[in-house]
Amino acid sequence: MILVPIPAGTIEMRDARSDSTRQVALRPFRIGQAQVTQGDWDAMGSAAADPTSADSTSRQPDVPAHPVTWFDAVQWCNDASAASGIEPAYRIQDRHVAWDVSSDGFRLPTEAEWEWSCRAGTRGPTYAPLQDIAWTAADQVAGPQQVARKTANAFGLFDMIGNVWEWCWDYADTARYGDYRSLRGGGWADREWSCRASVRRGSAPDALLEDVGFRAARGAVGDAGTRAAQGWSADADRRRADVRGALPTGWTPLRGLS
Repeated sequence: MILVPIPAGTIEMRDARSDSTRQVALRPFRIGQAQVTQGDWDAMGSAAADPTSADSTSRQPDVPAHPVTWFDAVQWCNDASAASGIEPAYRIQDRHVAWDVSSDGFRLPTEAEWEWSCRAGTRGPTYAPLQDIAWTAADQVAGPQQVARKTANAFGLFDMIGNVWEWCWDYADTARYGDYRSLRGGGWADREWSCRASVRRGSAPDALLEDVGFRAARGAVGDAGTRAAQGWSADADRRRADVRGALPTGWTPLRGLS
């Protein structure tokens, strides 16, 4: 698995629900040139549940590992760190996962890291014409395709858009969607409006979705004991979940955040 160095920079992140934006300053980090493949998964002998799929592409070594839960993605990252002799980035206890931002172990990118990596200096909805860079519904394929078969972005990253959705570290929205985690990038069955650098989706961390995989990152991006890095903040998660009074229909704030 090839990890590409990503330079430091600043990205503007938009929150559609609150119609607000924020500037995020990023430290340098590394991210997978492609999504974690079935071959990458098998090479680690991970304790995470092995991806299984009804479609015939699922066991090809160069196809993205899918479907993968968020919990299995973070477990694979820890197993990959251990196999490489690196201190794991995550402390996992049942359903609680804590990120040591000072660790250089394998991990999921934050949403800000993901979008910065995807855009690679561009500002439009995609970093090149969609048909050149992404497997989407327009290709009329029945499942994920081998990685790195379409055009890379300016950072040398493949399939940042299309092929499979990618888990990120961040919660989707602790006020509205409980413990759902964020997904980015779009998948092989999605139409063009779902396959853009800014589009985000969320799902339960134990959900097993056919069009979902992940991309690994590495990089110590904060001091030990810090609970914020690269656009993510545990305090911000807690504040957002602290919804008082009557709740809008369907909102499920995440309680008990520490």
